[in-house]
Amino acid sequence: MTDRSEPSAVHDGPILEMRNISKTFPGVKALSNVQLTVAPGEIHALMGENGAGKSTLMKILSGAYQADPGAIIKVAGVPLVSRGPLESKAAGISIIYQELALSPNLTVAENIFLGREPRNGAFIDRAAMSKSAGEVLARLGATFGPTTIVSTLSIAERQMVEIARAVFANSRILVMDEPTTALSSRETDKLFAIVRKLRQDGIAIIYISHRMAEVYELSDRVSILRDGTYVGTLEHDQMTPDAIVKMMVGRDLGSFYKKEHRFRPNAAPILEVRNMGDGRRVKDVSFALHAGEVLGLAGLVGAGRTELARMLFGADRHVTGTVVLAGKTLEIKGPQDAIDAGLVYLTEDRKAEGVLLDMSVKDNINLMICGKDAKSGILNLAKMKSRAKAAISALSIRVASADVNVGSLSGGNQQKVLLSRLLETKPLVLILDEPTRGVDIGAKSEIYRIIDELAKAGAGVLVISSELPEVIGIADRILVMREGHLEGELQGEQINQERIIALATAADRELAKAS
Repeated sequence: MTDRSEPSAVHDGPILEMRNISKTFPGVKALSNVQLTVAPGEIHALMGENGAGKSTLMKILSGAYQADPGAIIKVAGVPLVSRGPLESKAAGISIIYQELALSPNLTVAENIFLGREPRNGAFIDRAAMSKSAGEVLARLGATFGPTTIVSTLSIAERQMVEIARAVFANSRILVMDEPTTALSSRETDKLFAIVRKLRQDGIAIIYISHRMAEVYELSDRVSILRDGTYVGTLEHDQMTPDAIVKMMVGRDLGSFYKKEHRFRPNAAPILEVRNMGDGRRVKDVSFALHAGEVLGLAGLVGAGRTELARMLFGADRHVTGTVVLAGKTLEIKGPQDAIDAGLVYLTEDRKAEGVLLDMSVKDNINLMICGKDAKSGILNLAKMKSRAKAAISALSIRVASADVNVGSLSGGNQQKVLLSRLLETKPLVLILDEPTRGVDIGAKSEIYRIIDELAKAGAGVLVISSELPEVIGIADRILVMREGHLEGELQGEQINQERIIALATAADRELAKAS
């Protein structure tokens, strides 16, 4: 991440005032007297658990929802009376959602100008459109041109097109909803540079994120919602992880990482990995995982952590290496071999490779086990329903019914459904790849509880995480990978962020060379 720059001087008075914002859906009070005040040239973070009301508040700002009577919304001191999407856009409000709303078959310029194309008589003036779009892209530092087809762009580049569209529309308030979820560290740095430039230009940014490090680095203030109510706003110098977490969930950060399981280092390994590698991304990795242990796997992006996990699970082919589970050498030719042996893998990309969004919670939970209850090819629906009900209760999955589609659930609840599916196989070892990515703080706490319960029950748990506080908080030992190799192991008092980073970057080696 780049260093946090100072905010530009803000104008007199707020650019946005939202007061007494309430919203009632049938049987649900989604928002109750919420307020939000944002200054020009300010990056204002908005945080809260899933269900806290962030999305509802922003949909009211965008005109997609109408607030209950009594709400006050002012832009630059002028009341926003008619609150439909067109009125919000005319007032200078733009929202970039997590799911980008671009037409992939059109050019960058066509997307920027969509619905407001310049005309030369009866025809679209494509030269003028390309020229104006190119100027906006240059202002943002884009490396692609206005005639590029959007489908050829990366996620980060498509995000820049969305920003360019908002800038071209002379937006005064830009809402960014979880903008870094699908970005690499380098792409995130580039996005931050663009956001800071927009701030210098006087544009107000409302930045929605679950990532506390980003909020601290980027934002000038943070406002926090909890259960549809406004909890408060912190200035930058008041922001600490503990203060933010306590406002979001009503309890201290320290309670997140309690380890009730008791790991015995002298216990016999439940999993032994010897000389695992594919000759390119993973090279000669060996380690042991014990029953009742949470073993962390850290490293920079590209270090080979996910590649190693996929090889152990049989999703990718390995060239060298042996896997021994509960004393038995395994012949893993594919994922089903691993599952049958008692080793399961939670993918880092739950939407593309994990949960089936168009299927029910019940069917997702039973997916790997339902065949064992079938008779003559007929599924035992009563058993599936009972199993799903028990899993929903055990993992505190927030869902109205097991028949609800998984795609309608929050990220944290989707992750718990996926975990439930794996647990139904009664595994001896679980490999969890970024298990809390894209979930809110409350859901993270529940997932940490589940991991702790698994270790207490005697399972071996290997956790891959890019969040250092997380892996430090939950792991008994930590392995650090670098460029496909196992660079080192940390345990006890050795475990801290500085040591992990030093191993991940080979800083100790470089210092030794320099001396």
